[in-house]
Amino acid sequence: MLEALGEANTVALIGLIGGIALGLAARVGRFCTLGAIEDMLYGADDRRLRMWGLAIGVAIIGTHVAISAELLDGASTAYLDRVWNPVGSIVGGLMFGYGMALSGNCGYGALARLGGGDLRAFVIVLVMGLSAYFVMSGPLAHARVWLFPVETGAEAPQGLSQLFDAQFGISPLVTGLVIGGMIVAFALSSSAFRRSPALVFWGCVVGLAIVSGWVGTYWVAMTGFEAEPIETHTFAAPIGDTIYYSMSASGNTLSFSVGSVVGVVIGAFLASFSKGHFRWEACEDPRELRRQITGAAIMGPGAILAIGCSVGQGISAFSVLAYSAPVTFLAIFAGAAIGLKQLITGFVPAE
Repeated sequence: MLEALGEANTVALIGLIGGIALGLAARVGRFCTLGAIEDMLYGADDRRLRMWGLAIGVAIIGTHVAISAELLDGASTAYLDRVWNPVGSIVGGLMFGYGMALSGNCGYGALARLGGGDLRAFVIVLVMGLSAYFVMSGPLAHARVWLFPVETGAEAPQGLSQLFDAQFGISPLVTGLVIGGMIVAFALSSSAFRRSPALVFWGCVVGLAIVSGWVGTYWVAMTGFEAEPIETHTFAAPIGDTIYYSMSASGNTLSFSVGSVVGVVIGAFLASFSKGHFRWEACEDPRELRRQITGAAIMGPGAILAIGCSVGQGISAFSVLAYSAPVTFLAIFAGAAIGLKQLITGFVPAE
């Protein structure tokens, strides 16, 4: 396949296939970060949050099995190779979660809604991608590096599996199986969740999609001749990458990021069209659109500061048990809770 397609096109195809699975999960399985948080806080329904936990557990188990089988070098992934900056994780996570609540979607959710014909999501995707690039490599890049320095080439991999291996001699496989298994067991401990087989199925699909990205890009990196990064699905900078590629394709190459982003839109379109849910929607209230644009403009920089979004840190970084993952995930949850409270009940108690 590498000889026929080339490295860049192969990793893009791997991203596309995984992205389609994620798009299907969003539209058919209702896999959504903000929806899960809102259901638990205001609907007394934790099934979608347990679905998220199941995806994390499956991703952890699958990734560590891949590492044990030498199908992935976990230490070479960006989440473990960078020196963890806790302040960046907390500040970026809070920003991302709050912006997600204002805009009504994370980047992944906006792509899924775009696949269903929601033009408001198209605006969110554009603003989020551009604002992420604005901070990542644009005018505010130097300020970001000064305030939230990120060092690559950490002396020790920034993850629990490698820490336990170095300190206690526990193999990464055992660590991954135990922690991943505990998370899966907790997710399945709810009888209401177990009685929702569709949620269980799509939670597993999301976890396996993350693993497929790691394994696929590692295989290309080790088999091919070009230096392809080892990565998996995340939806902040990759949205900006896709926008940039759409403007410079003649002098640029495809990437995993572009395939992943396009794949989510295609998967969501296929799901919504097959179920008869596809319809064009636009924003009728300028104030609502203003709020969503503001949220997207906050989300993009937040994801860059946190080195990942709700999927990138919430599942992908969790899959390699990076130190940053649980801290960023809790910060995103807290930021979303603040934003939802502002939107739903306001900050001033009713008299």
